[in-house]
Amino acid sequence: MPPASLPQGAFEGLKVLDLATFIAGPYCATYLAEFGADVVKVELAGSGDPVRKFGTPTEAGDTLVWLSEGRNKRSLELDLRTPEGAETLLRLAAKADVLVENFQPGTLERWGIGPDVLQALNPRLIIARVTAYGQTGPYRDRPGFGRIANAFSGISFLCGEPDAPPASPGTATLSDYLTGVYAALGVLTALHVRERTGRGQIIDLGLYEGTFRLLDELAPAYARHGYVRQRMGAGTVNAVPHSHYPTKDGKWVAIACTNDKIFGRLAEVMDRMDVTGDGIYGTIRKREARRAEVDAFVSHWTSGMTRDEVLAACEAGQVPCGPVYGIDEIFEDPQYAARGNLVCIEDERAGELTLPAVCPRLSATPGAIRWAGRALGADSAAVLADWLG
Repeated sequence: MPPASLPQGAFEGLKVLDLATFIAGPYCATYLAEFGADVVKVELAGSGDPVRKFGTPTEAGDTLVWLSEGRNKRSLELDLRTPEGAETLLRLAAKADVLVENFQPGTLERWGIGPDVLQALNPRLIIARVTAYGQTGPYRDRPGFGRIANAFSGISFLCGEPDAPPASPGTATLSDYLTGVYAALGVLTALHVRERTGRGQIIDLGLYEGTFRLLDELAPAYARHGYVRQRMGAGTVNAVPHSHYPTKDGKWVAIACTNDKIFGRLAEVMDRMDVTGDGIYGTIRKREARRAEVDAFVSHWTSGMTRDEVLAACEAGQVPCGPVYGIDEIFEDPQYAARGNLVCIEDERAGELTLPAVCPRLSATPGAIRWAGRALGADSAAVLADWLG
């Protein structure tokens, strides 16, 4: 349950209206809430954010996704489609610093609460708009979710084995979370500018854009050389060996030799100095041409040891190497424990919850998980009293 006084933190005093649903837009607001902003989750009366029903159910009546990603937010029931709901939203927006929304383009405008109206009422208001394809372009009206954004961005095309269909990049929500991070970065940038100008601005993000931005040299390599990167399984373009390798205890390790110097260290650890120097594997370009051979002799080496033995050997030789973990092993790892990457909290509705910790870590004004996602409308009266008197 929220404490009587709102939490302090880096964003203490910042007032945020989170109108968004599912993951991308709300994750932007979650970041602000983790560092002390007063984030009011504005939800459709009677049903709330659909993410409350998306994921693993709990005895609280809401899913684990909601309990985790609704952290630190206060829930306000409001039907923005009605004149009364829209009027209340306008009164709240007059007091807000930030508003986050992810309705399809034109929806807020149709309800009479579009950015022009909001910023005329409150010129300092920063509005983050997250949609599938952005507010402009021929696809602006198309709906979309993280999986669609992953596909459209180009990352799904790169995932999987060369002779298999495109695969999901680990999680269908990758683009959702990345978009939330970029939206939060946009909000922080706009807040900084507002310190100089006194005015807010609009942040416009398509769900695919953050993921596309992260695809290293994919675009310039195609523009300059016509190179269309293909699926490579666990392999990595421009670096060999740089993949996942089996161990004799049925586990896997990741090894990353991003240059010839690191490959030389690996060769020494493997007692295979014959593959370095001026030979056929001596440079990264030569190894690229013989990728299968290199991966084969590295796999042969790792397969002769347990995962812990491979990790120890690589650590001793300063070769970047790590375990390929499932979530069960993450819960057992001492590094995660030492860093506090998993946080246990007690929720009044769901009991004990273990959640991913706040990221990043700040030395003077660290973030915190103060409560899990609240029941629908649990804070409506308090929010209206605090914000509107």
